[in-house]
Order: sequence, then C-alpha cells, then structure tokens
Amino acid sequence: MAADLSQLPKLVTTSVVRGSEKGQSHGGLYIVDFAEGKVEQRLDWNTSEIDFTGRGWDRGLRGIEFNSDQVFVAASDELFCYTPDFKLEASYTNPYLRHCHEISRRDDKLFLTSTGYDSVLAFDLIKRKFTWGVYLSRNGKQWVAQTFDPESSGGPSLSNNYHINMIHVARSGIFISGLNTRALLQLTGEMTVDEVCNLPQGCHNAQPFNGGVLLNDTGNDVIRYVSREGRQCALPVLTYDREALDFVGVDDSRIARQGFGRGLCPLNERFVVGGSSPSTLSIYDLQEGQRVAAVNLTMDIRNAIHGLEVWPY
Repeated sequence: MAADLSQLPKLVTTSVVRGSEKGQSHGGLYIVDFAEGKVEQRLDWNTSEIDFTGRGWDRGLRGIEFNSDQVFVAASDELFCYTPDFKLEASYTNPYLRHCHEISRRDDKLFLTSTGYDSVLAFDLIKRKFTWGVYLSRNGKQWVAQTFDPESSGGPSLSNNYHINMIHVARSGIFISGLNTRALLQLTGEMTVDEVCNLPQGCHNAQPFNGGVLLNDTGNDVIRYVSREGRQCALPVLTYDREALDFVGVDDSRIARQGFGRGLCPLNERFVVGGSSPSTLSIYDLQEGQRVAAVNLTMDIRNAIHGLEVWPY
C-alpha cells in the first residue's frame, strides 16, 4: 500500500553546519511540509557568540521539545524557549550543560543530554531551573549512575567518554545512548542502569520502538529497526551525485560527509522520518522496507540534520 503523504503531519527540524566560518550561517530551524513539498526556515542560528574552536560541536541548534504553547530548542550550552511563532521568551544556562545534543520531555520535566559531562540534566518546567543531574560511568562491566545537584559545585568534571547524544523518557524509565556506549541504557527511578540491547559503535537516536529498537546506524549509513524477536529492517540513507553537492572537500570527510544519518522521528508503527546530510528528511516505510519520500533543505554538504520532531501547532 502506497504512503498517503497528504495525511502526514508537518515536521520541525534543526540543522548544524560543519566547517563553516565566522559570519556564515551555522544552521537553523525549519518547518517541513511533506504534503506540500514546502520548507520554511524559522530561525537562522548565525551569531558571534558561537565557540569556533569546536568544529561541528557548537555550530547550530540541537534537540527540540514542546510544552503547552512553548517550543524548547537546545543549543550546545543553552536552552531556548520560544513561542510557536518563534519569538524568544527566555533562555537558560547551567555550568553542567555542555555540548547538549537531544532533549526529551516527560510531564513537567525536560531532560537534556550533557555530552561534555557524560551526564543528563533535568530542567523543571514549573520552577524554570535545572534541578537534577546524573553522571554515568562504568565500574568494569557495570554501569553506574551518580546523581548531583546542577546548581551546586559538587558535580562531575568535564569528560566525554561515552558521547551521550540521545535521550528518550518513557513511563518505564530514561533511555540513554551515545556514540561510545555500545548499548541502549535504561535508567530507572532506583538509579540502576541496565543494558537494554547492544548497539553499533557511532550510532545516533537509538530508542525503544514497537517492542524493539530503532536507530540511525550512522557508521553503516542506514536506518535500522530490530524487533525483539531479532527481525531486522535496514534502509539505506539517501545520497546524491557528487557533482550535485556544494562545498565538497571544504572540511575533513569525517566531519562533513554526505549520508551522515542523524535525527529520527517515528510517525506511527509503520512510518519513520530520518535526517541526513546534506540536510535531507526522508520518510521510510518499515512495513514495505523502502524510502517513500524525501525533502532536501540544502545541497551544502556541511549542513546536517540534528533535531527532528512532529510539529504540533
């Protein structure tokens, strides 16, 4: 059965730009309408406040979440709060928020990955402050979770051993993964950490899905779903003819390359949307095992999708 694109919701996505220079755009935020084939840029993250020593690290906007009539968007070291028409209401920082990637809301709490501290922070949406943090480490084969107060000076030291870049909060716990965790981790209320399943090195956006796990297997350039019974679906990330790309060779290929898969948003049990570079959103049909649609934002190879969510407004 063919996908009916007219019934698909609008999506909101952020992008980061690798290898750009001061004065150039460093990514932005876009509303994408697959039904109409339209892309509308709502924010352009072009600011002199960006740390230019971090290559891809600090350049652009990251995770996206919603709370009532507010849109929260993470940058590397700051959390921004916008109205649905993208008027800035407030921004929040914390000494332990460093190289944030993804964010996830559960009830009145917003959870943020703090990649630079191997940690997760909780932001209270009522109190409008960071109220809780947890630092992840390993003792041999056992994962250890240590809580800390992000408003105090007693938190962890800078570290990036596991490059924690994904968080998904559900009733059953907090699910966490990173480039170097090699596993999807589940953190429960008792502060125990269990490995849900193994993950390939260098993956992004790993999350529980339909009884299994869904992820961007970035190193292998595929969107991958693995059911609890072991059934797998691996769909190739869209790539383009080299001649069609802009800024090829401007940066190390490990930093700016096409086919880099990041950003993943399930629409239902059958269809998921995945992001890739140069900034492209693709709809995948897991039932039929194929890509059914794609929208390209730019052919600039430096420009990569980061955050990706259904637009609720």
